[in-house]
Amino acid sequence: MDRREHHRAQLSLPVRLRWSTPFGQKTELCKTSDISRGGLLVPCGETHALGVPLWVTFPYDPSLRDGQPEMLAQVVRVAPCLNGSNGNAATGTKEKSMTGSQAAAIAVQFQPLFHAEGNGNGHAKDLERRGSPRRPLAVPVRVRLEHVPWFEEAMTIDVSAQGLRFLTTREYAQGANLLVSFEPLASVPWPTGADVASRVVRIESIPQSSALAVTITRQS
Repeated sequence: MDRREHHRAQLSLPVRLRWSTPFGQKTELCKTSDISRGGLLVPCGETHALGVPLWVTFPYDPSLRDGQPEMLAQVVRVAPCLNGSNGNAATGTKEKSMTGSQAAAIAVQFQPLFHAEGNGNGHAKDLERRGSPRRPLAVPVRVRLEHVPWFEEAMTIDVSAQGLRFLTTREYAQGANLLVSFEPLASVPWPTGADVASRVVRIESIPQSSALAVTITRQS
C-alpha cells in the first residue's frame, strides 16, 4: 500500500546537496529521479547515511552563484542506484559533479522549521526577549571558540540582527564565547568577511537527530 503523503512526479531536474563533514562542508550536483511536495529521490555519487541532515537547493541554477535558497532535509531512505548517468557540470572548486557513477539513490524529506519547545535542559521555553525579529535563513557560517584557531563550517537555521541559530553536531557550552564569520557576499544582517564576537545563550536537541541547534547572540 502506498503511504506517501504527496504524489510523486518523475522529473529530472538539477539539485545541489550540501552537508557537513569533520573536515568542512561538501556539495554535490545531481539530478532528481522523481519529486514531490515533501521531498526528492536523488541518484548521487556520495554515500549518505539514514537520518543525516542535508541542505537542498532545488531546482538549482548553476548560472546563479549566490542567493539561491537552501532547504533543510533529512535522508529517509537509501537504495542502490540502477539508473544511468545523471551528469551535471561542476560550478565551483568545492562542488562535486556527477560523472556517470552513482553510489546510491537517496530519498530526502524536507524538514519543517524547527521551533524550540525548551532550552535544552528540560525546562519550559524561556520568555521571548528578542529585540529584533528572526527570519528563517540557511546560509553557511564559520564558528569557532574564542582563542581556538580551528573553525567549524555550520549552517544557520534563522537569523536576526542581534542573534542567530545554527545546526551543529559539535558540543558547545552554555555561555561559551564564540567567533563567527560569513562570506563577504552573504546576504545576512550581520557584518560579513570578519569575525564577530558572540555568546552561546541556548542549546537545543533536534527531535530524531544527533544534531543540536545552538542559539548565539552578538556581543556589543
